Amino acid sequence: MSQTRVDTVRAIEACGVVAVIRMREPEKLRAVVDALADGGVRALEVTMTVPHAIEMIAELAPTLPGGFLLGAGTILDAETARLAILAGARFVVGPVFRPEVVAMSHRYDVAAIPGCFTPTEILSAWEAGADVVKVFPATVLGPAFFKDVRGPLPQVKLMPTGGVSLDNAGDWIKAGAVAVGVGTALVDAKAIAAGDFSVITANAKRIVASVAAARA
Repeated sequence: MSQTRVDTVRAIEACGVVAVIRMREPEKLRAVVDALADGGVRALEVTMTVPHAIEMIAELAPTLPGGFLLGAGTILDAETARLAILAGARFVVGPVFRPEVVAMSHRYDVAAIPGCFTPTEILSAWEAGADVVKVFPATVLGPAFFKDVRGPLPQVKLMPTGGVSLDNAGDWIKAGAVAVGVGTALVDAKAIAAGDFSVITANAKRIVASVAAARA
């Protein structure tokens, strides 16, 4: 039985962490995926800024262990969303809200996670069918923003990206985030360049523990 977008969202919420991959060395992507999996991170977003990202998704998708979620990030238009989905992406993430990307994702029963910044954008995306709303860039907003927004909009599933660190991931969860999107703080570029993937596993374990502690 194939995974529905509802299943995907439940899995993202259960893990609580989406690793955002922006790499310059796509040949090391598999090692990064394995390191993240070893650390307990099961949701992975390959951004379109990675060279040959669609091909990488197509290569990775059939080889991932069970329970692993592969998504596509930095999706700006419906056609790129379609290519990513056909390559095997189970969720589609954008830095901005594009209604046509949400519609295309849903045509294939794939979760849509558009990027928004203001309460108006967040509600507009949610009403357009967003499965989760990515708050981006969350760097300048902070966890208190989530608490404030969820007061009048408790039904909206929010996920911060940008500004999430190994130390503050739990703060976002406590403020009402269903998951956190984490890039450079988790996927350490220096460690990848050095081939030291144990650093990524250690980072993953730390952030997963932070999320679990916040939920407890």
